[in-house]
Formats: sequence, C-alpha cells, structure tokens
Amino acid sequence: MEPIGPSVMDAARGLWSRIALFLEIMILPQRLYQLAAIAGLMLLSWLVGRITARLWNDWLRRRDNWPKWRLRLGVLIGRRMGLIIFAALAWTVVLVMREITWPSRSALIALAASIAAAWLATFFLVRLIANRFLRRIVSWAAWIWVTLFLLDLTDPAGDFLDSIAITLGELRLSALTVLKALVVTGLMIGAARALSRLIGGRLARNEDISPTMRVLTTKLLQIMLFSLALIVGLKAAGFDLTGLAVFSGAVGVGLGFGLQKVVSNLVSGVIILLDKSVKPGDVISLGDTFGWIEELGARYVSVVTRDGKEYLIPNEDLVTGQVVNWSHTDSFVRLDLTFRASYQDDPHKVTATAIAAVKTVRRVLSHRQAVCWVTGFGESSIDYVLRFWIDDAADGLTNVRGQVYLALWDAFKEQGITIPFPRREVRLVNDAPRVHTGDPRPDDTESDREH
Repeated sequence: MEPIGPSVMDAARGLWSRIALFLEIMILPQRLYQLAAIAGLMLLSWLVGRITARLWNDWLRRRDNWPKWRLRLGVLIGRRMGLIIFAALAWTVVLVMREITWPSRSALIALAASIAAAWLATFFLVRLIANRFLRRIVSWAAWIWVTLFLLDLTDPAGDFLDSIAITLGELRLSALTVLKALVVTGLMIGAARALSRLIGGRLARNEDISPTMRVLTTKLLQIMLFSLALIVGLKAAGFDLTGLAVFSGAVGVGLGFGLQKVVSNLVSGVIILLDKSVKPGDVISLGDTFGWIEELGARYVSVVTRDGKEYLIPNEDLVTGQVVNWSHTDSFVRLDLTFRASYQDDPHKVTATAIAAVKTVRRVLSHRQAVCWVTGFGESSIDYVLRFWIDDAADGLTNVRGQVYLALWDAFKEQGITIPFPRREVRLVNDAPRVHTGDPRPDDTESDREH
C-alpha cells in the first residue's frame, strides 16, 4: 500500500478548503433565512409525511387486484413519502420566490430541492439491483456522489479518493476506482436484470416457442447480459482486464476443483433444457418424490408435491438417476389396481362388474379400454388386477385409486359379490385331560393344571 505522502495530504487539504468555503458561503447573513426556510420545510414535510404515509398504506391495503410490482412501488413511495413532500414543497417555494424576487434569494432552497430529488431518483433506480448488500453499497455511493456533484465538490473529493491507493505490480487500485467499479457495475447489473426480465416476460407469452426453449433462451440471455454488464462496468470504472487474466485463470482453476458439484449441476441444467427430457408442468417421480415440475433453475429443479411440499432436486440427479416422467411424450397414464373376490363368485361376472364400475369414475378415460384379469388362485380368494387409463396425473394418483375402489365396493355390493377376508378356526382334536403323576407345583398356572 502506498504510504501517506504529500499527495494525500495535499488532496485532503484541498477537499477541506472547498468544504470550508462552502460552509462560509452558507452562513452568510443574507442566506440565513434560506437555511431557516429549509429547516421549516423539513419539519413540515416530516409531520405531513407521517400522516400521509399512514393514509397511503391504508389505501394500498385495499388494492386487492393490483399486480405485485405495482404494490411494491406503492410501498416504496410510502417509505419515502416525507422526502417526496419535501422536494415538492421546496420546488414550489423556489418557483414562487423566483417570480417575486431575485433567483439568488432562493439558491440554497433550490440546492436542497435538487439534492432531495436526486436522492429520490437514486432510491428508486437502485431497486433494480436484486442483491441487498450490493444495492446498499450502490445506494450510499450514489447518494454521496450526487450530493458532492450538486455541491461542486466532486473534483477535490475525487482527488482525495484517488490518492488513497494500493499497487499490485503494474495494477494501481485506488479507493476512487473501487467505488466507481461498484457503482457502475451495480447499475449495469440492475439494467441487465431489468432487460432480462422484460425479454423473459415476452418469451413466456410466446406460444410458438416450447417451454424448454423459453427457459433455455432466458437463461442464456441472462448469462450473456450479466457477463456483458460485468465487463462493461469494470472497463468503465478504469480497470485493465488484461492485467487480471492470469489471476482470473488461476482462480478459475481453483473454483473448478472446489465447485465440481455446482458446475456439474449447471451443465446438467443445460443438458435438460437441450434434450427436453423434463419441462415445466411435467409430472415426475424420483425415488419417493412424486409431483409436477414448477420451475427449471440453473442449479436445481423445483418439484411441488400434492401435499404442497416443494423439493429442490439437483439437476445432476435428473440426468444421472432414473426418473419416471408421467407426461414426457403424452399425458396418458395406465394404473393397476389389485383386489380379491370369493371362490363362490363367477370370475366372468366379477371382471365384467369391475370393468363396468371403473367406467363410472369421472377421471377414468372412456375411449381407452379398461381390462380386468385373473392373476392367481389364492388360499381363500381369487386374485384380480384391474387396469385403466387417465390423462391427468398432475391431479394425483391416490385419489383416483380411492374413487375406483369405492366404485368397486358399490358395484360388488349391488351384484352380491363378496370380498373375502382371512378366517382362522381353532379345533381341539383331543380334549382329554392329562394325567399328572405328582402334585402340581406352586408356580404352575391355572391353564397348566387344566392340561
């Protein structure tokens, strides 16, 4: 790190002299009434803002049909209601004073109004940055820079920050460069995020493109836009990217070894999108997990089950494991249901009754033939299997099986077909009492003495 030398001290003195000059100008007697007016406007805006924000939030709660983005914007407006009112009142005072007096009589009030308006614009623009930590850094840096710019202090402040630097070989990294990189890169990433959302929304509404191609196009577009935003942001901040090539290559090799699973999941996600093995809306079974695909992520697939649980399954498991896709080529699914009937019931009658009963269930397809076969002769019953088709596996499998069982119960009860259950009979072949040669022992039980 460069030692604190004359350049740093000179830059600090220059910045302080400009700040001191600005403060001297502000406290001139002919400007004190403007400072009093600004203080009064701030107090009035704070009081009115508290009341207005409460009414505004109550009004927002009654907006049931508004989309989420509009509600979020309304919440942000409520959080900055005091600053909005101050900017509006300050500019109103400035416009009125400029009509009745000299512009210099309202210069400080106009400066305060400009700073308030710039802070408001910054607050809403940085909402485009999704990462909270990065958004906070960009917000504070942008607020400070805007304030210094309006106060005409950017040059001495920039010289002071540029004098604080470290040197790594031929790379000189100053505090000013770091701040520029954070702000510019953050804004570029926010713009890339907004653009990718806009284009992704347009693709989602295009019915001519398959769901997997929509997701793949959106992911590739996001990667391209975010990479471009990072490169452009760093170049705009003054970074020489060629000097970081060797360092980034070494870091890339280290990350490649340390993040093998992450890279594997990312590559598997691209493979899934390309081969179209699964897509949003498909009903799949993976191990004990049965549900439909809600979202294809870069690292995982979101699967929602019938009981509302959302499983985040790594993409690698879908590529390397055995997955049952109930709706891959079509939505038709055949279900097998086993039951038993008594030997006293004619098997021809049982199968015909079962086929007629399953056709009464609403979800069972009528245009696909249901069959019933004898599968074996058990110890106390004849075993059957009933096979039928559905085309809405996403609505559940257990419930349709339950409906078919109820239909079989009603049909068998109407036709007099019995469903046997195990019965056990215990017979005593020889119930003569045993002859004991001695007295029973004291610890013999009553049952032992009877035998």
